[in-house]
Amino acid sequence: MRVLLVEDDQEAAAFLIKALKECGHNVFWEADGELGLDTALATPVDVMIIDRMLPKLDGLALIEAVRKQDNQTPVLILSALGEVDDRVKGLRSGGDDYLTKPYAFTELLARVEALTRRSQPEEAETRYVIADLVLDRLSHKVTRASENILLQPREYRLLEYLMKHAGQVVTRTMLLENVWDYHFDPQTNVIDVHISRLRSKIDKNFDVPLLHTIRGAGYMMSDEGHLRN
Repeated sequence: MRVLLVEDDQEAAAFLIKALKECGHNVFWEADGELGLDTALATPVDVMIIDRMLPKLDGLALIEAVRKQDNQTPVLILSALGEVDDRVKGLRSGGDDYLTKPYAFTELLARVEALTRRSQPEEAETRYVIADLVLDRLSHKVTRASENILLQPREYRLLEYLMKHAGQVVTRTMLLENVWDYHFDPQTNVIDVHISRLRSKIDKNFDVPLLHTIRGAGYMMSDEGHLRN
């Protein structure tokens, strides 16, 4: 996915750029509204993330200018202004969604993904399958090579999230927010412990490992055995 980020706060922008790239997305960043408008009109992207309070040209004026050029790229507005009137004004300016600061990255990512697929909604999957590993979301049953695998509730949630994002790097931040509901790093080895337990259950005694550690990035579910390090 190609993302245009228009954000004047360098620290906030750096965090978002890093997090989005960890998820495999290409990011174009501009630090003021005028440059953001130039890039929005010149560079095809899948979604725009635009801060409302920008120098030179504010975010709402930027969006209005983009829409006047018949550019219908989905736009997610970021703002510290969270009152109903503020959100309404943002959406009426041409924004498609509005996220109030501070926010959780996983919520931002989910909203961005929703914007890009909104025209073609997908049915919720009831089964995740990777090679001979099967997770049935209706029965909460997990099998590998037709053998039942018994998981604790947290291990099941961890595996479900990893399999949902099979083939993608899942970062520690994403796991903390989605599996543990932490919006901060508790500075513990809780993820490492659960990954180790899960790996011992789904990979031990099988020739091809499916749960891989991507050094310096996170984890990935894949049937390409050479990925693990």
